[in-house]
Amino acid sequence: MPVDLIKTAAIAFTTLFATVGPLEAAVLFASLTPGAGPAERRRLAVRATSIALALMLLFALAGGALLEALGIGLPALRVAGGILLLLIGIEMVFAHHSGVGTPTADETAEASQKQDITVFPLATPLIAGPGALGAVILLMEDAEGSLSAQGVVLLMVGAIMLLTLSLMLVASQVRRILGVTGVNVLTRIMGILLTALAVQFMFDGLARSGLFVPV
Repeated sequence: MPVDLIKTAAIAFTTLFATVGPLEAAVLFASLTPGAGPAERRRLAVRATSIALALMLLFALAGGALLEALGIGLPALRVAGGILLLLIGIEMVFAHHSGVGTPTADETAEASQKQDITVFPLATPLIAGPGALGAVILLMEDAEGSLSAQGVVLLMVGAIMLLTLSLMLVASQVRRILGVTGVNVLTRIMGILLTALAVQFMFDGLARSGLFVPV
């Protein structure tokens, strides 16, 4: 695989891993399904990740056209997406959730009273939340002009969804092995990487915006 595609794959995987949060999804999934049997958990996990995958692919393939129809350029998307990802990264580093990338406490409490939690809060906003949907649009627009690069981004979307499903299927074991501390440590590491990527997105957007003229 060419070096540029490897770089695209690495950036896409890191960004989506941080914004989707497969580990956090698995831990919360275990919390929301304490009385469900193995077959029921498997059904819920498969349905939730399938819906989330459909949402991610929809935004990946149609998000650019929507932005164009709204008159939003790529530089603006880079800056706005960078700000959103930066907020998520800061949340991850400080282990504080405001609802940008994960359900709020009120949303989780509401979902716990419902029988079917696959659409809300599992599929969205837990898996395919605002951060993840914004990230996939940004990644696809960043790879514009290269079908191979966009194919790699879509492949990474599928890989992240498969990883999320796999971890949700063994959610109880993940929660027991890692514990709260283990999940928080991994989350903070990914948060640091995501904040750096977010700042780079903003730098690139500002550089291409035409607002600054080289001296």
